[in-house]
Amino acid sequence: MAGATMATATVAAASPLRGRVTGRPHRVRPRCATASSATETPAAPGVRLSAECVIVGAGISGLCTAQALATRYGVSDLLVTEARDRPGGNITTVERPDEGYLWEEGPNSFQPSDPVLTMAVDSGLKDDLVFGDPNAPRFVLWEGKLRPVPSKPGDLPFFSLMSIPGKLRAGLGALGIRPPPPGREESVEEFVRRNLGAEVFERLIEPFCSGVYAGDPSKLSMKAAFGKVWRLEEIGGSIIGGTIKAIQDKGKNPKPPRDPRLPAPKGQTVASFRKGLAMLPNAIASRLGSKVKLSWKLTSITKADNQGYVLGYETPEGLVSVQAKSVIMTIPSYVASDILRPLSIDAADALSKFYYPPVAAVTVSYPKEAIRKECLIDGELQGFGQLHPRSQGVETLGTIYSSSLFPNRAPAGRVLLLNYIGGSTNTGIVSKTESDLVGAVDRDLRKMLINPRAADPLALGVRVWPQAIPQFLIGHLDRLAAAKSALGQGGYDGLFLGGNYVAGVALGRCIEGAYESASQVSDFLTKYAYK
Repeated sequence: MAGATMATATVAAASPLRGRVTGRPHRVRPRCATASSATETPAAPGVRLSAECVIVGAGISGLCTAQALATRYGVSDLLVTEARDRPGGNITTVERPDEGYLWEEGPNSFQPSDPVLTMAVDSGLKDDLVFGDPNAPRFVLWEGKLRPVPSKPGDLPFFSLMSIPGKLRAGLGALGIRPPPPGREESVEEFVRRNLGAEVFERLIEPFCSGVYAGDPSKLSMKAAFGKVWRLEEIGGSIIGGTIKAIQDKGKNPKPPRDPRLPAPKGQTVASFRKGLAMLPNAIASRLGSKVKLSWKLTSITKADNQGYVLGYETPEGLVSVQAKSVIMTIPSYVASDILRPLSIDAADALSKFYYPPVAAVTVSYPKEAIRKECLIDGELQGFGQLHPRSQGVETLGTIYSSSLFPNRAPAGRVLLLNYIGGSTNTGIVSKTESDLVGAVDRDLRKMLINPRAADPLALGVRVWPQAIPQFLIGHLDRLAAAKSALGQGGYDGLFLGGNYVAGVALGRCIEGAYESASQVSDFLTKYAYK
């Protein structure tokens, strides 16, 4: 049961899929369009600018890197360039104030770690933070029923999602009574089955992988996708041994005092903002002001004759050339691959190998009476949401109870549900119509959550991301290292890679990665000043 604690704590901390999208199905325009041809020098610019750092991409990774550079390292001579006409990347909050609806069309929430809270406070959004109820249940569909996931050790003997033999197998495996590591990189499925048994994998981790990555756990790398858990076995010989070792190490190396400005969330929960996640990128962009350049299409990047780089842009005002001492590429890997190919074929080839499967997000609303009575708690739909193992005969990956999770998401008497469908194991969703996707979600929900005789849902939005979430497959870290090494060996110092394929797919990891990128750039600029 100790092993089940480790596994279920991970599931309990997450809501289904960390967000993708709604709206009309369409191919999402990349953050930065690719060069039409591989040229060694940019077109003759109409305007010449310079900056200590250019951040390519004004998604959450790029904007947070810029703010971290400015607030933590005093780097104010910077530009953030974005091919789209708005900041925020895939963060998209939609509001229908006349109807009382507010929903997300990208990431839906974040875990309120201190780096994320610091970013929110530094952006002036402390009073706009909203937190989910840490006691709200999470559910997994199993054998036709929505079964609660244990949220604390005391729940383990009583929860029905796993059998007693399955719990015993997980506990023994977590203690180290299990087959040894195979001496090669394991998939998530291999690691979990070996350490914690079949039930933990099939009933907890497999749906969790669908919910976070929309991925195939037989192909996802345990080391790359869930490195913190993988390292426990590495440092302690078993999951429990590693946990004890980590606690001991933490006691020997206490963290510095916590920033007193930060709020203190209660328990394991998720967070957002009063008017949705878009408040964060909008606030950062507002603070950066004219340093954020929208509708700037990067067409080339070349090494400058003296040090640094020259970036060529097509902008609404004409051609612009920017000379920069350092550059951070926070755009998707497949876009960065095309942009960087004229500089390094090896780096471009490595970046082209990351896989992004399609995911559709379907936001629907039902009257409260449509919820099955057995799914109500004290007469209300309560909880974070539900995950659906692929073995349970439903197409939808998971459902977030948006109107239960945060306040003011739906009018009185209505429930708002954000559903995800597609992913690595169901790529055919790109050929389905909007009505097909709504119909598939509605059929699935009527199998476990919605009364079969309920009226049709109000479909608020449907959107398909053809390339949604980078998959941290076996070999991911090697491919990333190869791309970075190729740039380094090519003499491209000061050219950095960032974004979710580097830091992690969760919004919180993107922000934590932004602080890491800012630190690297600051160190580089300090060295640069003495060259």
